[in-house]
Amino acid sequence: MRTTEEAEPGAEDGRAGAAARKREQHGWYFYDFACSVYSTSVLTVFLGPYLTAVAKAAADSEGYVHPLGIPVRAGSYFAYTVSVSVIVAVLIMPLVGAVADRTGRKKPLLAVTAYTGAAATAGMFFLDGDRYLLGGLLLIVANAALAVSMVLYNAFLPQISTPDERDTVSSRGWAFGYTSGALVLLLNLVLYQGHDSFGISEGVAVRICLASAGLWWGAFALIPLRRLRDRAVVREPGAGPAVSRWRQLVATLKDMRRYPLTLSFLLAYLIYNDGVQTVISQASVYGSEELELEQSTLIVAVLLVQVLAVVGALGMGRLARVYGAKRTILGSLAAWGLTLAAGYFLPARTPVWFFALAAMIGLVLGGSQALSRSLFSHLVPAGKEAEYFSAYEMSDRGLSWVGPLVFGLTYQVTGSYRDAIISLVFFFALGFVLLARVPVRRAVRAAGNPVPERI
Repeated sequence: MRTTEEAEPGAEDGRAGAAARKREQHGWYFYDFACSVYSTSVLTVFLGPYLTAVAKAAADSEGYVHPLGIPVRAGSYFAYTVSVSVIVAVLIMPLVGAVADRTGRKKPLLAVTAYTGAAATAGMFFLDGDRYLLGGLLLIVANAALAVSMVLYNAFLPQISTPDERDTVSSRGWAFGYTSGALVLLLNLVLYQGHDSFGISEGVAVRICLASAGLWWGAFALIPLRRLRDRAVVREPGAGPAVSRWRQLVATLKDMRRYPLTLSFLLAYLIYNDGVQTVISQASVYGSEELELEQSTLIVAVLLVQVLAVVGALGMGRLARVYGAKRTILGSLAAWGLTLAAGYFLPARTPVWFFALAAMIGLVLGGSQALSRSLFSHLVPAGKEAEYFSAYEMSDRGLSWVGPLVFGLTYQVTGSYRDAIISLVFFFALGFVLLARVPVRRAVRAAGNPVPERI
């Protein structure tokens, strides 16, 4: 199945085509601007420590809660819930990707998933007392909706940019996201620090910060939904509307076996990105529970990450133009491993060292994610963008349940968040080795795409 407009946007002629492409790119950036606030304010800063505190309030005398009758240490509840949310996303993403490519209607599906996630996030305002089950449910819905929406969002990238533009366009998208994350987090800091002057309690301030991320997500999602456009598809003879969607999913999995080098990249990405996503979701828990840092310190640290991630995303995009995306990503993975090793030795109650760690994370975070996305876009056969990006999202957010599970299990067994954080070095080391073995130029040619001068 092919789109009537090829994924290669260079087929559009003249200035009008270039202007239309730029308009879509600018709209595309704004979905990162919309949803990154959830990743920053909710998943990275507030929800982990807050949901852990709610779970502890509901725990028995031995410190355990019992969702579905399963004994779970309250300090591990958030990590386990993140894992469950990702497993739910795994069950949905490949089907949504197949439906999007078969129907060509990415935009309506993006709207449904975006507003489902935004509504669940806004609903976190009602998370108080010992409602840890409500918190877990809302987290599962919001996290899964975000992951599915990113399948559709990322699938637009090959259609709105030429091969030589993709590193830059992808990096700018991440930069937009980190900019919005920093802006909203700064507002959150003002509200949280001054909650007494606003006449509200600390808990209410946190709940407002959580809910405001959902409102922001929903409001700014309107921009990409107005500017992005669906491409019509040519239906294959005999392709039915409903039953064939499941057949399409099976066909996608079989089709990916024809591109073993693309699968090799996905395997490497699955592993190292699992480490990235776990650091993002668990860093605040580590800071509050193990390092005994105040919530305001964690907010400032994550704000620092957001600012430097913009610099890192744009800076690593420039490095990729000189050294290629693969080499730049490999350098970032080495930096990730060293950063986590340093984090293991951080002394408690010393914010300055935590800020230094946050700065190191910020400089590699945005670039490693942006370049991984743009590199993968070169490995996707034309006309199969949403299907293949569903597999990518399974690696990006969909299969990133192993890291939180390892983190939670390590804490449950040892009672030490230091042991939990050092366990994540394995993901970056193995991902580095696997990525180094992928011949990316050959992989691009095997997917039938033109090979950029630097990759």
